[in-house]
Amino acid sequence: MKREITSFDVAALVYELNQAILGARINNVYQTDRKTLLLKLQKPNNPAAQLLIEAGKRLHLTSYVVEKPKTPPAFCMALRKYIRNGRLISVKQHAFERIVTFTVKTKTGIMKLVTELFGEGNIILVNNQNKILQALKYKKMKDRNILRGEIFQQAPPSGKNPLKISVKDLEPLKKFGKTEVVRAIARFLSIGGNYAEEILLRAGIDKKKPCSELKDDDIEKIFQNMQDILSQLVNGRFEPCMVLDEKGKIIDVTPIRLKRYEGFQHQKYGSFNEALDEFYTKIITVEKKARAVKEAEEKLQREIARLRRIIESQEKALAEAERKAEKYKKIGNIIYAHLNELQTLMSKILQDKEKGKSWNEIVSEAEAERKAGLKPAEFFKALDWKKLTLNVCIDGLCFELNLRSDLFSNAAKFYEMAKKAKLKADGARAALEETRRKLEEMEAQAESEILKGEVKLAEVKMPAKRRRREWFEKFRWFVSSEGFLIVGGKDAVSNEVLIKKYTEPTDMVFHADIVGAPFVVIKCKDGKPSEQTIKEAAEFAASFSRA
Repeated sequence: MKREITSFDVAALVYELNQAILGARINNVYQTDRKTLLLKLQKPNNPAAQLLIEAGKRLHLTSYVVEKPKTPPAFCMALRKYIRNGRLISVKQHAFERIVTFTVKTKTGIMKLVTELFGEGNIILVNNQNKILQALKYKKMKDRNILRGEIFQQAPPSGKNPLKISVKDLEPLKKFGKTEVVRAIARFLSIGGNYAEEILLRAGIDKKKPCSELKDDDIEKIFQNMQDILSQLVNGRFEPCMVLDEKGKIIDVTPIRLKRYEGFQHQKYGSFNEALDEFYTKIITVEKKARAVKEAEEKLQREIARLRRIIESQEKALAEAERKAEKYKKIGNIIYAHLNELQTLMSKILQDKEKGKSWNEIVSEAEAERKAGLKPAEFFKALDWKKLTLNVCIDGLCFELNLRSDLFSNAAKFYEMAKKAKLKADGARAALEETRRKLEEMEAQAESEILKGEVKLAEVKMPAKRRRREWFEKFRWFVSSEGFLIVGGKDAVSNEVLIKKYTEPTDMVFHADIVGAPFVVIKCKDGKPSEQTIKEAAEFAASFSRA
């Protein structure tokens, strides 16, 4: 798909721009992004126009509404300072390169806005002394510098100028040896692959033919067919169109019909500017939509990943709560199952202490009895005399008994802990189910987005077109009940403009014999109005008088 315009495209654009905007006043300058300018232009007796300039990519008039930043960047402010309210007096292509120079006449002198549409591109403002005032990008290069205050130099030629060469100038093509002729022409003339292929196709020469095999007759054919294409461009014999493949996918936009696109669908336009406007607006809209879709998908995937992490955490929490509920319930059951043994063990410890034995002695005796395999000392694990708790191990499960409480209270405590753990597990299970439900919804949504596939040009809704302001909107106006346009002046100046500029011999004019009364005109191009329309016009005139 076309991404940047060619030198042939620029030639067509410059021709059309000279017809459309030469003599126009620059009402304002906007910078819509870091590389794009929008110039609002007004040519006398013509609707306002908008010129889009994107450095390194495109240049064309646009009929679409373009979003403008609330705060203009510094470069934009500088351009407003120098060229706002200036008048365009020249639009030229430099040496058939992808460079367009707009010459602007301002109160402070002649300014030139140089737009470079190749590579990264640039937009440079130059004064009448050829010094750089402002540039979109400042940089030092081996062949020139773009720096404020320095003399401006055009970029070195990228190839031979097709408009200035003769047949003999194409003779060096033979010296390209084994290089395919299509590549050699594209490089030698710097016209790009499309037009190099077109020239060869019209000339009937195989594009893969080695340059070393070119004959004088081939050189003559190449030159002649190149001149035919240039003649179409120089003389404005355009057939602007958008080229689409069998699936309706846009593959190119051209100012003339190309032989290489025979058999493809062609969507015709009234001008090449209009074709480029439709093409780039659609492409940018698609790219913007695609970015939005991608961002939405990435956001969806991030949410899916987050939910999966939550599920993993919730599953662990549920398993832990269930494990504790089971464990505490089992401990309570064990206490009841071994009630007598545990009671005997607890009573012996407390009685030995009452008899005056030290805690160390009690622990030593219990450990000795456990080693000897005596019951109930075999359950003994440890004793914490500071907390008065007894640690026991039964059936591979170790737990703590409070010596200050009886065994029934100890068992009740573990049953209560089991109950709380079960409630926690129930809550965790419900939360887990809800998260899983959300995950399923997200995954289904993600799958649906994937099934929708890539954003298609035909399915993208284009931005709104800028509404053309009609001439009569600068006056007071209305449409009569019979469909006649009735226009009235607002003051002495607009009265004069209305009568001298917009009133035709077939129109009807009303003017009350009252100081300050407006002139009112019935536009009668569609026939003679009836008494009803005349009455409405008269009432309209009277209503705005000072009577």
